[in-house]
Amino acid sequence: MILNVQDIHSYYGKSHILQGVSLQVAAGEVITLLGRNGAGKSTTLKSIVGVVEPRQGKVMFEGNNVAGLPAYKIAARGVCLVPEHRGIFKLLTVEENLTMAARKDSAWGLDDVYKIFPRLKERRKNGGGQLSGGEQQMLAIARALMTHPKVLMLDEPVEGLAPVIVDEIVAQIKLIKATGMSIILVEQNLEVCTQLADRHYIVEQGRIAYTATNAEFLADDSAKDRYLGVNLAA
Repeated sequence: MILNVQDIHSYYGKSHILQGVSLQVAAGEVITLLGRNGAGKSTTLKSIVGVVEPRQGKVMFEGNNVAGLPAYKIAARGVCLVPEHRGIFKLLTVEENLTMAARKDSAWGLDDVYKIFPRLKERRKNGGGQLSGGEQQMLAIARALMTHPKVLMLDEPVEGLAPVIVDEIVAQIKLIKATGMSIILVEQNLEVCTQLADRHYIVEQGRIAYTATNAEFLADDSAKDRYLGVNLAA
């Protein structure tokens, strides 16, 4: 296992958000974190990467407990979060956004990310603020790759995007997966999740309530209805 999260508890002030989350990610595996709004999915990602420091539990990355380390040190080890708000620099060009994130030891260079994201190559001289929402999401993912991640965490990467752009980003994530990248995906679009993931975890009220392989999850209509409110009879 490249990542083994063990019984983490995280808080916002006095609010106990994560109440013992445990999950594992194997090298080259894609897992999803599913659940209703407010279940603790994004907090789980933030706790893994150190933006929120777990008060209890372990985050074992490549055999070392990184819980409690500053976020920049966890990122330097190879755990990268692409947040929901994307966080690109709108006054910088696409290429400047990418090169400023590049690490000397990265296996990913500009040519590599441009092969996966040809739109970004076409728009490389444009400012980040001139891109469409879908292009900004592509830039956020591409910039993350330039930091040489070993685990890539994507928080709602296709939220609010047109179906044709969703399909394009799904295809791009499949290409990234094919390189052997481990990915944790938080996403509400179940079709996207089942196209990409090897396994699924469902978070409910700050705990893991359900886990299954992709095939098991696809066949389990009762779990989708119970935990995600997907009315499959409608």
